[in-house]
Amino acid sequence: MSDSFDMKMLQDRAAALVEAAKRAGAGACDAIVAASRSTGVEIRDGELEETEGAENNAFSLRAFVGQRSASVSANMTGDPAVLAQRVVAMAKVSPENEFAGLADASQLAQQVPDLDLYDSAEPAFDDMRETALACETAALEVDGVSKSSGASFGRVLGGSVLATSEGFVGSYRASRFGLSVSVVAGEGTAMERDYDFDSQHHLGDLRTAADIGRSAGERAARRINPKQVETQTVSVIFDPRIARGLVGHFASAINGSAIVRGTSMLKDCMDKPVFAPGVNVVDEPQILRGMSSRPFDAEGVSGATLQLAKDGVLQSWLLDSTTGRELGLATNGRASRAGSGTAPGSTNLTMLEGQRSPQQMISNLKTGFYATELIGQGVNLITGDYSRGASGFWIENGELTFAVSEITIAGNLKDMFANLEPANDLDRRFGTNAPTIMIEGLTIAGR
Repeated sequence: MSDSFDMKMLQDRAAALVEAAKRAGAGACDAIVAASRSTGVEIRDGELEETEGAENNAFSLRAFVGQRSASVSANMTGDPAVLAQRVVAMAKVSPENEFAGLADASQLAQQVPDLDLYDSAEPAFDDMRETALACETAALEVDGVSKSSGASFGRVLGGSVLATSEGFVGSYRASRFGLSVSVVAGEGTAMERDYDFDSQHHLGDLRTAADIGRSAGERAARRINPKQVETQTVSVIFDPRIARGLVGHFASAINGSAIVRGTSMLKDCMDKPVFAPGVNVVDEPQILRGMSSRPFDAEGVSGATLQLAKDGVLQSWLLDSTTGRELGLATNGRASRAGSGTAPGSTNLTMLEGQRSPQQMISNLKTGFYATELIGQGVNLITGDYSRGASGFWIENGELTFAVSEITIAGNLKDMFANLEPANDLDRRFGTNAPTIMIEGLTIAGR
């Protein structure tokens, strides 16, 4: 496989699969064909621990017979005619779904914009090893850091094509470079771990190895000798790294699949306030070099920017064609492949920044908790109940004081959203983005 991938070969393969399914009796069908190549290195304590290299190519063919559908997946060596006959036979005995089907032809993307998602840079293994080593070295040089848990540097190049029986054929390429390190600070039973990382489409957009390593070391060293605190109700400030998870919970709660099933705490909240006034959330699939950008979704629909929450008020669900039809709405281009069909999801999801800086938030608190890590999966998106183990730093008289661990943050997401304030330190480097977030009135369960 060439570095740039043979996109015409992928397109021809997708078209052949669609034609084979139509000949086998499919009333409608689509095919996704993808190829990728990955390389990576891992080091620990200055020594090369592992190198990786892999090539993958595969496709997914989906066929509709009336209101029944099925899909098959295989690698490129499969015979299109045989696979098409198989998937059509499977579709004929599948349950009917009156809402299933391809996106309407009028909704398909007319153009495929270049979002600058591909960088063909291919660092040699020696260069990747040296970069990972520099990252680990920078972390170990921080006072208090005692050992490394390892550093890694990797690259993935990929190309994909979507073809449908409606005549849509679209393709794009994307690359991803990632650098990370994890270290331990302290000794014996007082050891604490932390990490840092970056992942970008373009090699030149990555933070430097020294920056990532130093940040990981400093985060770990700050956590040495943590204390517990008494159970109480305080304001909690969420570090941006974990604040992104709160925005992710919101996206899950407005996912069309959850709304159709009635399994979301926000199912009856359209056009109602769900956040405090001034809070805005957007989803933008076509940001240049955006980490979750794509020129079209898994159905060939070109999604526009969605204002999900405006001044605190819920504005839109995340929809693909199937969930849109079930709700009497049009898809908004948020489809991703899921099993034998599609499911809606977010793209570049962002909670926009607020007015105050994180330091202003901290300085105005007599007591509070600054959370830097969450543990466990105690989030119920049906009821909104929220209970997560946490660690971070205690706030006293407007300053971060001592490290805190072995506590639990508890509340209800609906109340948390209503009392949420974003800070003004938004960083858009991720697929889900959020500034520092402060929420008043959360229960801290300690000793």
